[in-house]
Amino acid sequence: MQEIISQLLSSLKGIWKYRWQGLAIMWLVAVLGWVKVATLPDDYQTTARVFVDTQSILKPLLAGMTSVPNVEQQVAIMSRTLLSRPNVERVMRMVDLDLNASTPREHERQLDELLSRIKIGGTGTFDIYTITYNNKNPRLVRDVVQSLLTIFVEGSLGGKRGESQKAVQFIDEQIKSYEDKLVAAENSVKEFKLKHNVLLPREGGDYGAQLLMAADALNSARLELAEAEQARNAISSQISGDEPILGADLDPAAIANPELDARIAVLNKNLDALRMQYTEQYPDIVAAKRLVAQLEARKVEESKLRAASSDPGKNYSPMLQQLKVSLTEADARVASIKARVREYEARSARLQSRANAVPEVESQLAQLNRDYLINKDNYEKLIGRREAAKLSGDLSTTTDMMTFKIIDPPTVPVTPVGPNRGLLYSAVLGGAILIGNAAALLISQIRPTFLSPSELREQTGLPVLGTVAMNWTEAGKRRRKRAQYAFGGALGILLCAYGGVMAATLLKL
Repeated sequence: MQEIISQLLSSLKGIWKYRWQGLAIMWLVAVLGWVKVATLPDDYQTTARVFVDTQSILKPLLAGMTSVPNVEQQVAIMSRTLLSRPNVERVMRMVDLDLNASTPREHERQLDELLSRIKIGGTGTFDIYTITYNNKNPRLVRDVVQSLLTIFVEGSLGGKRGESQKAVQFIDEQIKSYEDKLVAAENSVKEFKLKHNVLLPREGGDYGAQLLMAADALNSARLELAEAEQARNAISSQISGDEPILGADLDPAAIANPELDARIAVLNKNLDALRMQYTEQYPDIVAAKRLVAQLEARKVEESKLRAASSDPGKNYSPMLQQLKVSLTEADARVASIKARVREYEARSARLQSRANAVPEVESQLAQLNRDYLINKDNYEKLIGRREAAKLSGDLSTTTDMMTFKIIDPPTVPVTPVGPNRGLLYSAVLGGAILIGNAAALLISQIRPTFLSPSELREQTGLPVLGTVAMNWTEAGKRRRKRAQYAFGGALGILLCAYGGVMAATLLKL
């Protein structure tokens, strides 16, 4: 601790020894610094505050009809991108700063300086945004802030206009494309239905139902034919006059009747073919067996009637004439029913031959209908989306969705906000004092002298036997006192000069 104190005292003695050199450096630094501060240009600043009201009554009213634009996000993004390079270059053109730049380097320098001096602030709670700019030209300060405010408002109001127009144009193109697809799909379905009209399902049912109806109609016609033939055979037996042989159990196979035998043979052949595919309980097999039994019973009855006929005047009786007329009608009815049976058989055969192609046709038709319905659904959705996009674009550009209220408009500042010359003058004075003392200490270190016996003893390592004190004369004492007064006066004048520049600064304010 004693060493530190001794070192400090030694440094102070060295500074005091070269005090005039330090004072000269103080004056030099202070005067140069004050002149530099005095010549600094004034810095003017203006601030504009704008309130963005995004709480519009249109939002809840149109929420279900269209996509309501997020105006809060739109304004927030615009505030963050306001200082983008294109916007700042636009500001330079609006305030004619670009006219002062003759080279690209100067243009970039002005652009960087403008970006560094503009400040954007905002509060997310109240949607109040501030735009601040500093420059030595007060009118330029006002023009720059006004230009930024204009860009901010225009960008927030019309930011989505171009996007909405592009969206509507894109949807119109898609609608036109889907219109062409719908026309092509409708033509394909129409051509397919014309080509496969027979195989397509109708209101009465599908192809399987048509095939079942044809089989039922064929079976009904066959049964009706069998009944008509039995009625005709009964009339024919009455005309022939055969009498049944009572008490005899005749074998149908032993009775000769070519017409009935041929029919029974055909029925037995069809019955054998059906038995190869179905069981005995199948309706067609049961009906065929019943018809064969009816024809065999008819053979027996006809043979009995032929034996019982013995009337020699039967060809001339009115009853015989009536029977012949009935037989003719029965033959005509049998012929018509046979024609109907042949038509039903041909129709059933055609349906049966096309049955394998029906699933493929129905599958192709279902695919065509599915493609058509998909295109139609997309087309109708696009129509609705186009109207919603138009309404959304109108909402994005209307001023009712958000309102801009200028709280503090930009003005031409009268009083500069900087530089703070008082603080700078004080800093220059403090720096001058420090630099002067440091310079005196440095000179004392460059030109070292022993200011005390202890320093001499420490530096040489030799014992100090004694010291010789300075004995000042009266003239020396007066010169020493005048030098002290002069030093104090010079230092006081420096402080008075500081007070003068501070007073001048306060008077300007």
